[in-house]
Amino acid sequence: MLDFTHDAGRQSWVASANTADTDFPLQNLPLGRFSESAQPVPRLGVAIGDQVLDLTRLATTLSPAEAGAAAAFFAACATGDMAAVCALPPEQVTAGRRWLSDALWEGAADVTTRQARLSPWLLPQAAVTMHRPLEFKNYTDFYASVFHATNVGAMFRPDNPLLPNYKYIPIGYHGRASSVVVSGTPVRRPQGQTRPDPEALPVFGPSRLLDYELEVGMLVGRGNRLGEPIPIAEAEGHIFGLCLLNDWSARDIQAWEYQPLGPFLSKSFATSVSPWVVTRDALAPFRCPAMARPEGDPAPLDYLWDGADQAGGGFDVTLEVFLTTARMREQGLPPVRLSQSRLRDLYWTPAQMIAHHTSNGCDLQPGDLLGSGTVSGPTKDARGCLLELTWRGSEPLALPSGETRRFLEDGDEVTLRGFCKRDGFRRIGFGECRGRIAG
Repeated sequence: MLDFTHDAGRQSWVASANTADTDFPLQNLPLGRFSESAQPVPRLGVAIGDQVLDLTRLATTLSPAEAGAAAAFFAACATGDMAAVCALPPEQVTAGRRWLSDALWEGAADVTTRQARLSPWLLPQAAVTMHRPLEFKNYTDFYASVFHATNVGAMFRPDNPLLPNYKYIPIGYHGRASSVVVSGTPVRRPQGQTRPDPEALPVFGPSRLLDYELEVGMLVGRGNRLGEPIPIAEAEGHIFGLCLLNDWSARDIQAWEYQPLGPFLSKSFATSVSPWVVTRDALAPFRCPAMARPEGDPAPLDYLWDGADQAGGGFDVTLEVFLTTARMREQGLPPVRLSQSRLRDLYWTPAQMIAHHTSNGCDLQPGDLLGSGTVSGPTKDARGCLLELTWRGSEPLALPSGETRRFLEDGDEVTLRGFCKRDGFRRIGFGECRGRIAG
C-alpha cells in the first residue's frame, strides 16, 4: 500500500539521499548487514544516500516510548540477524519503515532532535564491509523467463524450444546456499568434468564456457509449516524483499551433467547477491500486472491463479548487465552495458513461484532465497546471459578494447544493476551485484 513513505517530495537531512542519481533516497531504505574492521561481527543497517544507519546499535538505545509501533521491528534488528526481521508480520516491518522515514525526514518539526539522536549511528558506506544479507539456509532457483527458456531451448531443440511442462509449472531447482556470496567476492573459475568431443572420453579441467545469469533474488518473509502449502492468494504476504542475483554458470559442465537430474556442479561454485534488500513496501509504487500470456497459452491451474496477483503481482524493475575486462581497465575504458531487461517480463509471478514451491507441503523459512532465473526480454539487447547474447558462442561480442567475448575470461568483471522508475515517484535502486573472475 502507498503511504507517506513513498511521497516523492520528502527529503532527508542526510544530504546525499537527495541527489537525483542515488539508489538510496529516503523513499527506499533497504536493509543489509555490514561490519567495521574494529567490530567484525555483522550488524543490521539501512542505506540512506551514501551512508548506512546502524540499526543494531540504534535499537539497543531506543526506549519503548521512542520505538512506539516499531518496537518489534527494532527488537529484531537488535539481534543483528536479518532472518529475525524477515520473520516479522508484514505490518511490523511497515511500522519500522515508517519510523525510519520520519526519523530521517528533514521536514519533521523536531528534525534537530532527530538528527542529533541518529547521527552517532551513521557511517559512510565506503568505510564499512558489506556482507551477504543473511546466512542463507535454503536457495531455490527458478526458470521464470519464457524468453530465456525459449532462446536456450532453440539452441538445442530448434523445432520444439519449450518442453511441454513449461507453461503449466514454474520450473526450478534446489541450489547451494553455502556458496551464495556477497557482491565483490572474487569468483574462482570452477573445475569440472566436460565432454567437448562427443566421440571422445570426458575430461576434467577448468570450465571454458563460464557465464553469468542476470537474476533477481527474492527473500522469503514469514514461512510456512511443513505440510501446509501457501495459497496463491496469500503468497504475496510471504515476500520480504528483493535483491540482485548472479547465478554464475559453467555451461560446458552443465551440458554434460544436467541430464537427467538438472544443474549440479555447474551452478554450485558461486552465486553472487547484492548486499542491500529492497523491501516489498519500498516497491509498492512499482507494482505492475503479470505478463500477459499470448493467445493460445494455457491458463494456470487453479492453485496458481489469483485475480489480484494477475492484476498487480509483477515488479517493474529495470535490470542491466555491465562488463569490464582487464584490458579495458588498463586502457581506462568505462564498463560496457551488455543488456537491459525488465523483471515485469517474467512468465511466472513471484507469488506463483511461492505457491508452487509450497504446493507439495515444502516449508519455506524466513530469509530463504528464491532466484527468478535469468531475466531476458523479447529483443536481443535484453538477453540476460552470454549463452543467449553470443548464441552459444557463435556470435561473439565486440568490445571497445578491440577484444571479443563468447564467454567470460579471467579478469572479466560483471556488474548487475537494477532500479525502479515511474512518474510521480522517486527513483530507487538496488546498488550493485559485482563479481570478477579470478581464474
